[in-house]
Amino acid sequence: MDDFINIALPKGRLGETAASLLEKAGFGCPQALQNSRKLIFENPERGVRCFWVKPSDVAIYVERGAADLGVCGSDILAEQKPDVYELLDLGIGRCRMAVAAKNGFRDRPDRVLRVATKFVAIASDHFRRKGRQTDIIKLNGSIELAPILGLSDVIVDIVETGTTLRENDLSVIETITEISARLICNKASEKFKADRIRTLKDALHGITER
Repeated sequence: MDDFINIALPKGRLGETAASLLEKAGFGCPQALQNSRKLIFENPERGVRCFWVKPSDVAIYVERGAADLGVCGSDILAEQKPDVYELLDLGIGRCRMAVAAKNGFRDRPDRVLRVATKFVAIASDHFRRKGRQTDIIKLNGSIELAPILGLSDVIVDIVETGTTLRENDLSVIETITEISARLICNKASEKFKADRIRTLKDALHGITER
């Protein structure tokens, strides 16, 4: 495995976009973009090996050294706080982390704010900075249901177009942070594969500059 630069890509649309960027930069694995059940793809000429993993697992593979590089949303990095280097903002997968509530919601600072979210660390850090006492409720899906059914007062979630919120009579009341995909690197790999990683990073930077 050491002869290759091993890159963890998130399954789904973001990973497909990242794979296309790698292809344009000259470090792609063309077969990765073909419909296949395979998970690992190699480009021996460029010394690159790409593999698909669950988006929330990318940082784990990189931190633990199973991957030298990975493409990971900044939301996951903020939530998991992995011990990795962040090399580059790839400028893809743009969205935002936001607080949303039912239309007409009015906060009562004298009461504990009930917050439903998948992103416990991000939500906790955000409201702690504001000095707001909260009851964080971790959910794994259908976050929008929580305020509708009275489980929570607000939610903290990723917002792209806002269509789902609008269709459920919810709206954003505060943006916590903007989100995009980042190129991350294992700390040991950054040292022992420095030249090849720098070359790949510079190639990606050249096509992602705005």
